Amino acid sequence: MKPLLVVDAANVVGSVPDGWWRDRAGAAERLRDALRGRDEEVVLVVEGKARNVSGVEDVRVVAADGSGDDAIVEVVRAAAGRAVTVVTADRALRQRVMALGAEVAGPTSVPRR
Repeated sequence: MKPLLVVDAANVVGSVPDGWWRDRAGAAERLRDALRGRDEEVVLVVEGKARNVSGVEDVRVVAADGSGDDAIVEVVRAAAGRAVTVVTADRALRQRVMALGAEVAGPTSVPRR
């Protein structure tokens, strides 16, 4: 089974001040497209104004009903027994997913464009 890469879209998009705030959904779509073609199974968790971003062949998109962090924790919890890496700079989220056995990586570990 392929390792799972779970990406905190809001955190990764927000890590670079490139005008993403003017078009949050567009920024999430660009990130989604940049994640295509990876060796891992990829899940991009979106929230807020990016909730309507759809998945593509190589990237499954999960739209958080509430907290994006809670949705990421649920994705990690559902993947129990698999190798999981969560991409985020959020310290509290990092602690929550590490407690479930996930590895963590920072926003610069994934391409932006």
